[in-house]
Amino acid sequence: MTYRVHPSERIAHRVDRNHFLRLLSEHIERGRLLFDTEDLRPYECDGLSAYRELPWIVALPETIEEVQAVVRLCREHGVPVVARGAGTGLSGGALPIANGVLLSLAKFNRIIEIDRANRTARVQPGVRNLAISEAAAPYGLYYAPDPSSQIACTIGGNVAENSGGVHCLKYGLTVHNVLQVRVVTMDGELVVLGGSGYDSPGYDLLALITGSEGLLGVIVEITVKLLPIPPCAQVLLASFDSVEEAGGAVAAIIGAGLLPAGLEMMDNITIRAVEDFVHAGYPTGAAAIVLCEFDGIAEQVESDLLKAREIFRAEGATEVCQSTSEAERKTFWAGRKAAFPAAGRISPDYYCMDGTIPRKRLPEVLRRISELSAQYGLVVGNVFHAGDGNLHPLILYDANNPGELERVEELGGKILEACVEVGGTITGEHGVGIEKINQMCVQFRAAELAQFHSVKAAFDPAGLLNPGKAIPTPHRCAEFGAMHVHRGQIAHPDLERF
Repeated sequence: MTYRVHPSERIAHRVDRNHFLRLLSEHIERGRLLFDTEDLRPYECDGLSAYRELPWIVALPETIEEVQAVVRLCREHGVPVVARGAGTGLSGGALPIANGVLLSLAKFNRIIEIDRANRTARVQPGVRNLAISEAAAPYGLYYAPDPSSQIACTIGGNVAENSGGVHCLKYGLTVHNVLQVRVVTMDGELVVLGGSGYDSPGYDLLALITGSEGLLGVIVEITVKLLPIPPCAQVLLASFDSVEEAGGAVAAIIGAGLLPAGLEMMDNITIRAVEDFVHAGYPTGAAAIVLCEFDGIAEQVESDLLKAREIFRAEGATEVCQSTSEAERKTFWAGRKAAFPAAGRISPDYYCMDGTIPRKRLPEVLRRISELSAQYGLVVGNVFHAGDGNLHPLILYDANNPGELERVEELGGKILEACVEVGGTITGEHGVGIEKINQMCVQFRAAELAQFHSVKAAFDPAGLLNPGKAIPTPHRCAEFGAMHVHRGQIAHPDLERF
């Protein structure tokens, strides 16, 4: 499906492609500039494959100087730029622009330094998430954020989307684990944000760039925090007869003052798909399961496990089992991390949503998702970071059926709006991209969106970096908001303030 660019988001330029390729080839060898249709095909979509668009040109720089040269040429000639990592994103954030340059950072794949004394790693953006922990393991260290796609996703993309993972409840999102980044601005300047310590002077631009989805600059180097590998880790697997009971148990664990390293939940649809795929030992008859891991000193872990087991029983768990070995612990988590590909085995297509809610509203929102699933006649599997309220509903569908994708998108939008209604947000770690850009008009008022545009303009006055993503234009919100009421106000009249 071709990305439907809103007219107000198009950036027109009148540069001949062959002429621009000649200009680029003065800085990057021709073999690392792709322009033939078949060479462009691998870049036409990211993990959100419902939308496709062939880029105008793909550039594969190998040095920071080459990135600067590409960006400067694009600025000079008014050509849009989209930075791309591994392409595992699930919000269309790295989707190409038809008349723009796709700047692939795949060749920026070196781990520059592991600093054992300071517990940091300095890496290029194309380094895989898991590769950082693998490189740090000989020093007894690891990188905590662990998205489900960690074997493939790159750290640059993690920073751009502020990715989380199954252990983000205790150890935080990417923003909590990055110390410094080097960024190429749209002017082609190389700037350093952050520092080597836990704080740095001036405005916190490091936090601003983290999660900015490629709208503010091109990240070319990252320094991350490393943590000691915990001496002990154990997982409880609790089974429940209802999704609501499982959701209540999650809230009870946190309410009791416990801080699990990971607290994950999945429903029966997902359990059966995962078990058939991974054979993780999940109870296929359970309506829902909760995975609860504690790590640290053995005595503390045992104490926390005992308390959590008692809470699960009190909240209606029909069975609570504990990992008996490191291998079994890893198998339990392998099942959770395989939830998305497992869904692909039981349905021709699936649409993965990403919203975040207050934990105490979890049972209520799960009931609402069930109601919406019945209303739209589409099966929804639920798997999510329950501890921090980050939902990942998987809407199963068949794109070959006329009109079904449009119905899926509408259902997905309703789920996100349900998250906003209970005080949540439309994304937790996947970003806004193009997938949720309409719901930004529901999440924020016009004055708030105006501030976002002001920040964008301060970094990229011409709007050439990843245009049409993350921040909706007033025209888009006016059209979308005409049918929506937000916080008791009709959304689109406020847009006159822009």
